[in-house]
Amino acid sequence: MSHVTVHEHKVQYYETDQMAIAHHSNYIRWFEEARIKLFDELGIGYKESEEKGIISPVVSVEANYKNMSRFYDDLLIKVWIVDYTGVRATLKYEVTDKKTGELRCTGKSKHCFINPEGRVISIKKVSPEGHKILEEACVKEEG
Repeated sequence: MSHVTVHEHKVQYYETDQMAIAHHSNYIRWFEEARIKLFDELGIGYKESEEKGIISPVVSVEANYKNMSRFYDDLLIKVWIVDYTGVRATLKYEVTDKKTGELRCTGKSKHCFINPEGRVISIKKVSPEGHKILEEACVKEEG
């Protein structure tokens, strides 16, 4: 069964510039907040996975800014897995204003899975239950 998570975030003063607009780098942090919540909801949280020796570094990340977020805006960060191979995963993000529904940013992050020594690992081999969860959570894209 595919899974989509929505994480809520209120833009903080320290996340803004002199014009009270959220600095672009914060969107990447908000993506991470939502991603951690997604994996927690799936029952394969980052903390527990890392304690088992499964680390998931970011290989690449992109953000496409559509409109500005400002101090004290309530945002919804939607995240879902769009591709999973057993050794890599790709997630997509949409940041919208909670009140208006206005799209603020879209993004994507790619991850691999490694052990504490930095070697790429197969989740299917090291965590068959985690592999099944990720396969079922993936929302395959058309085309």
